Amino acid sequence: MLFYWLRSRTARHATEMRKHALKLLNSQRDILTPAAIAAMEAAMAELDSAVKAQADKPALLAKMENLEQVAAKWLKPYPHASIRENVEVILVAIAVAMGIRTFFLQPFKIPTGSMQPTLYGITHEDLRGKPGVELPGVITQFVHSWFRGISYYQLTAEEDGELLNVEQPVMLLPFVKKQNLLVGGRTYTVWFPPDNLPGRAGFHPGQTFKRGEDIIKLRVTSGDHLFVDRMSYNFRKPTRGDIIVFETKGIQHPNMPQDQFYIKRLVGLGDEKLRIGDDNHLVVNGTRLDNTTPHFERVYTFNRSEPKPNHYFGHVNNTTAPGLAPIFPTATSEVTLGHNRYMAMGDNTLNSFDSRGWGDLPRENVIGKSFFVYWPFSVRWSFGAR
Repeated sequence: MLFYWLRSRTARHATEMRKHALKLLNSQRDILTPAAIAAMEAAMAELDSAVKAQADKPALLAKMENLEQVAAKWLKPYPHASIRENVEVILVAIAVAMGIRTFFLQPFKIPTGSMQPTLYGITHEDLRGKPGVELPGVITQFVHSWFRGISYYQLTAEEDGELLNVEQPVMLLPFVKKQNLLVGGRTYTVWFPPDNLPGRAGFHPGQTFKRGEDIIKLRVTSGDHLFVDRMSYNFRKPTRGDIIVFETKGIQHPNMPQDQFYIKRLVGLGDEKLRIGDDNHLVVNGTRLDNTTPHFERVYTFNRSEPKPNHYFGHVNNTTAPGLAPIFPTATSEVTLGHNRYMAMGDNTLNSFDSRGWGDLPRENVIGKSFFVYWPFSVRWSFGAR
């Protein structure tokens, strides 16, 4: 039978025709008369029997023509059938994508640098004060954008004028955004602007520019885009050192936005006692974490004699970074976590708003763990960013 089906194109067409007819019959079964349903089922059964009997081509064509005539007589025609089928395909694709997102892998973009050097957030560099720096050509910019996540922006004043207005970004089409600036009597357009363009580019209304002066000369590096594994924690509990993604809902702190997702490293589990020693190392149930603790190698590889912004300097207290860690104001301050409560901290410990500032989070807020950085394509492209 299998050899017959593979050898005979007519048999394959007959099989597909029967499947399509059955699909149409099932979708219209509730509006068809019993006679119509019986006629369709009989015609489909005859065609199926002919295929199973390995009938010759003329016999198959006769049964296919009979099924076509019965369908034309009894089935209700669909207006714009091709459009309907395309819509069905799109809806099925959306349903599959939503199912994967909900139960298996969810895309996530790193917004800040709180997890550096493990995961990179959006960074920028204002190049206006560097006249010797030339932006690359169009082809190089395209390659940098697609493969390294680096975008360049440059606007030069065409005449003397004052920056009068910065409009809000406007989405023209999906993924097509623009933002207008009014300088003097001229409007300048920035396509695909980054978030907070004025803050990143360092300009503000009221600022004056001379002809030929750069209004914007900016390099922006996109944050890592990764997939969040939403499956694993259905079968096991999170473990210390996992990079977890969690909802901020219910975390009480005046600076904590609600209904957002954060990504941090899990450092404390339910019922544990935590404190930060005066050597900037986290102590869990009396055990000091260091660079030999799995997944904490980068956190505790630092130069204690030179704490500087944007360097990595252990889990510091308020004595090193005022206002960052009110939960642990001194080296002797200790926190006992409740049952099914977690503490999470960023790897970029001098620049991370985390459990040192807002406390613990409930286990049910955790939606998954970091799995795979899929963009930008770079040396950081790897499974299981740890």
